[in-house]
Amino acid sequence: MTAAAAIGGAALADDPAWAAAVPRIGRSFRFQWESAQNCHVLLYPEGMVRLNQSAGEILKRCDGQQPWSAIVTDLEAAFSATGLAGDVAAFAAMARQQRWVEWA
Repeated sequence: MTAAAAIGGAALADDPAWAAAVPRIGRSFRFQWESAQNCHVLLYPEGMVRLNQSAGEILKRCDGQQPWSAIVTDLEAAFSATGLAGDVAAFAAMARQQRWVEWA
């Protein structure tokens, strides 16, 4: 992640509107585990995006049911980590720009 993305992610993570937003996978994509690739992927009509483990862990929680704040809390508990909000927010901003996720 670039320094600019990290700074942007930290600013987004501090935004209560972002924390309360409920993300879901973008309409043009299907998120799934692909055993042949040994990773999570996003499928879309023109192809496939192979996701690293971190991206897969974030996106599998983007179910349209829980807000970003709960996703961050869940990730921190699952990986015994703290302070992930900035990194998750930076990923969220990039994923939204790529239309992998959407939220109101």
